[in-house]
Amino acid sequence: MSSEQSASLKKVLKPIHLWAIAVGLVISGEYFGWNYGWGVSGTIGFLIATLVVTLMYVTFIFSFTELTTSIPHAGGPFAYAHRAFGWWGGLIAGYATLIEFLVTPPAIAFALGSYAHFLYPSLEVLHVAFACYGIFILINLLGIKESALFSLVVTLLAVGELLVYIGIVAPSFSYATFVTDPMPFGWPGVFAALPFAIWFYLAIEGVAMVAEEVEDPKRTISRGYIYGILTLVVLALSVMIVTGGIAPWQSLSEIDYPLPAALGIVLGRDNSLTQLFASLGLFGLIASFHGTIIGYSRQIYALARSGYLPAFLGIVNRRFQTPHWSLIAGGVAGCLALVLGTTDQVIILAALGAVVMYMISMAALFALRKKEPELERPFIVPAYPFFPAVALLLSSVCLIAIVYYNVVLSLWFFSGLIIVTILFLATGRHKTH
Repeated sequence: MSSEQSASLKKVLKPIHLWAIAVGLVISGEYFGWNYGWGVSGTIGFLIATLVVTLMYVTFIFSFTELTTSIPHAGGPFAYAHRAFGWWGGLIAGYATLIEFLVTPPAIAFALGSYAHFLYPSLEVLHVAFACYGIFILINLLGIKESALFSLVVTLLAVGELLVYIGIVAPSFSYATFVTDPMPFGWPGVFAALPFAIWFYLAIEGVAMVAEEVEDPKRTISRGYIYGILTLVVLALSVMIVTGGIAPWQSLSEIDYPLPAALGIVLGRDNSLTQLFASLGLFGLIASFHGTIIGYSRQIYALARSGYLPAFLGIVNRRFQTPHWSLIAGGVAGCLALVLGTTDQVIILAALGAVVMYMISMAALFALRKKEPELERPFIVPAYPFFPAVALLLSSVCLIAIVYYNVVLSLWFFSGLIIVTILFLATGRHKTH
């Protein structure tokens, strides 16, 4: 690795950019995807699942912030697990994070296509999705500062729009509607709903991937994360509860555009506000799509730079100082996923990658506290060891639930990990890590 490559990412991001990337990465999860959780658990069952997952994310983010500020590295979880456990830790964390960040953009692209189709029925869902990949890879090629500014603008628009949505819909909320058939599948439904509750917050940890591009990582990262998670908790619970009181959950649990559909019920589908909201609803999806592209490109770049992926993927463009080959390779993988999967399958696969990565990250936090007590920790997790222990326990519960209810997808995920490990060992790369 040349010194040019090791020092080639620009340090330009401030707390407001990190807040925008943190919220922007996730905010599409408030617009769509979570409503599939109603289909397996009902409204109250899903509310319970969401509260459990919210507790997991709050404890996880406070714990994860300690790792990100101590080891600001573009590889994020891969770097922490590698430092704590060596090559095998890096491999598991890198694989899980890569799966999460490669399969999340296709789910969002599906939703972008569905929203566009809702507005203009002549537009094909897949055609719009492919076009989104092309446009946003180009935007990301132009540089991180430009990308972060774009994130900030669309995230502010997306948050504002959700607040307007809540304001319009809340007066029509009916408690009786919300508690009709509240837990049709009982407690098993709560477990089945966990991956869809995870979708409310999934990918917030992607802020770690831009840690090398932050002006003052010791102070800035913690602010970005904490303001981000607090914003998302308020939005997730508000959107889910007000939407659940508008119409029977069965009518909204299997579509990719639940918010315009709920507005259509309140105002009438042909109302100009409904149409306007569906158009603006694209902001939230765009913010997340853009953010996850930043995430996957930095993860591929970091893994390639460390010898886990082909070296050319770790090359940075001299003019724009962005990892161009990583951006393109992730886009190709995402377009393949678009052709092969459905939204609910992609959400489950992303959640699976996420919880495996959360578990190994929390294990790395415990290991590094013992192994490197002198490591500089600009942010120290509150209530240690309670917070990381709760995050680890709840991540494990989520993993068991996802595997139990999605055996075939889980087999694909873990088979991939086994194959990657065998290849890594067969090529002797583990000896150099």
